[in-house]
Amino acid sequence: MRAIIFFLFFCFSSAFSQSKITLSGNIKSNENGALAGSNITFLSNNHKSHAVTDSVGNFSARFDSGILHMYVYQLGYVEKKIDLNLKKDTILSLVLERDPKILDEIVIANTKKSAISNTSGGKLTFNMKELSAVPTISGTTDIIRLLQLTPGVQNSGDANGYLYVRGGDPGHNAILYNGTPVYGMSHLLGIFPFYNADHIKDVEFDKSSSNSKYGGRLSSTTMLNSNKKLPSEFSVQGNVGLLASQLTLAVPVSDKTGFYISGRKTYIDEVLGLILNSGSDDNDVKDMKYGFSDGNFTFLSQVSKNNLLVVDAFASGDNLRIIDGNLELKTHFKWSNLTVSPSLITTVSPKVSMTNSVYFSRYSNELRMSQATIEFDVKSDVKDFGFANSVRYSVKNVPFESGLQYVYHNLRPQRVEVENLTTIDNKSQGDMNAYETAVFTTAKPRLFENLTADLGLRLNYYASGADSYLHFQPRVMLHYAANPKYSFYASYNKQYQYLSLITTSSVGIPTDFWIASSDGIKPQSSDEFSVGSNQNLSRNWSSSFGGFYRSMKNLLEYPYGITQFNEITTFKNDLYVGKGKAYGLEMMLKKSNGRFNGWLSYTLSWSDRNFDELNKGQTYFAKYDRRHNLSLVGIYDLSSKWNLSLTQIFSSGNRFTMPTSWYFINNNPVKEYSQYNNAHMPNYVRTDISASYFFVKTAKKESALNFSVYNTFNVPNPIYVVLNVRVGENKDKVVVWQDQKILYRILPSVSWRFKF
Repeated sequence: MRAIIFFLFFCFSSAFSQSKITLSGNIKSNENGALAGSNITFLSNNHKSHAVTDSVGNFSARFDSGILHMYVYQLGYVEKKIDLNLKKDTILSLVLERDPKILDEIVIANTKKSAISNTSGGKLTFNMKELSAVPTISGTTDIIRLLQLTPGVQNSGDANGYLYVRGGDPGHNAILYNGTPVYGMSHLLGIFPFYNADHIKDVEFDKSSSNSKYGGRLSSTTMLNSNKKLPSEFSVQGNVGLLASQLTLAVPVSDKTGFYISGRKTYIDEVLGLILNSGSDDNDVKDMKYGFSDGNFTFLSQVSKNNLLVVDAFASGDNLRIIDGNLELKTHFKWSNLTVSPSLITTVSPKVSMTNSVYFSRYSNELRMSQATIEFDVKSDVKDFGFANSVRYSVKNVPFESGLQYVYHNLRPQRVEVENLTTIDNKSQGDMNAYETAVFTTAKPRLFENLTADLGLRLNYYASGADSYLHFQPRVMLHYAANPKYSFYASYNKQYQYLSLITTSSVGIPTDFWIASSDGIKPQSSDEFSVGSNQNLSRNWSSSFGGFYRSMKNLLEYPYGITQFNEITTFKNDLYVGKGKAYGLEMMLKKSNGRFNGWLSYTLSWSDRNFDELNKGQTYFAKYDRRHNLSLVGIYDLSSKWNLSLTQIFSSGNRFTMPTSWYFINNNPVKEYSQYNNAHMPNYVRTDISASYFFVKTAKKESALNFSVYNTFNVPNPIYVVLNVRVGENKDKVVVWQDQKILYRILPSVSWRFKF
């Protein structure tokens, strides 16, 4: 509450502060890319102050009239000095040039931008083009896999496309495609990225969802941003690989109108069947067919000098069929996404801009199984209809962003139908309807000479049925720039989550479903504290260190997997409600320029849970409590033709429950358990390598052949462990051994990337 009072006091008091001259602007690279995290030093009347550009390269400061000396420093660029005679409010647009000392190191590096950039508070910005060399299974950039190589994000292992951030559950992370929520973010078993990388310009990742503009999740926010620049000429780019191919077209219609369209398709029915059965002696699955297709569309129109119309759309569909002849079992999974979002970006004045958008998002999945004459069908879906408004402006040189948001949720949790056993149509859960209304404000004032703040307040009203909630969610971050090379931050975030993902599988099959807070199911909540620092060690090297603590309430567990077959069951009765906490240390060392670049990240963390119904009410480790996570990414330009890259991963194994003793009852072996999640899987170790040969590489044309090897040294990383029991012939002894189920062995792939 004190933070809220201080925030409101500052907002109103600023209106009565002394009038000064406002200096604001934007800093870009000579490749026309925004430079986040640039350090700026101001010298005015022998008074020194500092500023740091935000994620889109903007800055703002205020001064008395007179002579001002301005020094701009960015890692890998030539330091720039500007002398100004301030007489009135001024807006600057600055372009930094690459450091020629770095350019001399390698010929083809002079057009590179940083692949991954740090901004204050543990936020990261990814340049998708520069990350295309990082090895993946499909030969295309996968942002989920990349995020798992950064501090604070758990490696989820094979067969899992979810994110686990700072001890949270997979449903605690928001994925926004151009501001529209995407609820189904994974293709089968995490093998493929859920989006076409060529259609995405950059990715912003916030581990704490510290911006009050975003809400509804306890952990992170990942923003996928498509290109908002009108295409000046027709171009084609894509990727042809062994498992899938993709194609992206940039089409100018006129000087003020154009669009980008992308498509992707798999052709791996037989190939995937071999992958899923690698390392297994079982041949029960006689027939498996899997495929997906997706498409992206972005339409741009400069309808007037100050208005840009953008229409974004994304659609995907997956199908998996499995036939088990031994069991006479036929299984069919299918799941799909659809998002549509028209928006209008308006420049009201040089200091004021506004964005208004409406959106529709739908995710659905269905599992159908048949055995002999029995048919089983379970469906679920979630639909959102939303409106979002945001206005960027400044008050007495303090940047603000405020807005209004509304979303209507329609959810259908698991609906089960069983025929020819005893015909059951489980309609007891029914549809869930809810709506949210939120207003938010963010401000970035300068409190003292070297101390700035990101202050945010989100007021959220939620209603579903007879339940309603009004929540204040403050977000506070302080940023201290000791000098142009060293900075420190501390933050606090309060989050509430009203829609919850109920996970029923740990191997990526689409049976998970969403439910709304209603009928006595309370929203989940969290309080997170974090501190950290960023260091520019040299023109090439930078590092970051940080720590966090998060407490969570009203966490949910659903022990049944599939909805129970009766007419009296309700989620309120079936769900377990508990609490949890997570804390840890994060560090990252990054090299951004030269022939060799990449990063090293390490996370030391703890995550535990407490549910009255589990582990006799005692606190236990969460499933994805992985003590150590170490990742190394290296990209090396061997020559103008060859590019080499390597990914090395080490992490502690997932937790699971292991029997502690065995005994006989009526000559039958019985397992006895002590604590929940009392054991952990073997440590996860994986090495991926990649090599790209460029036939052509210019700004407008590219032709490259990529060779990648996933799990190069064929290290067995089990996705789960089965305990097998063998009883002696005389039933005088029991032999127990672990049978580790392996999904991926060594997986080589070849793909051709092109652009013209």
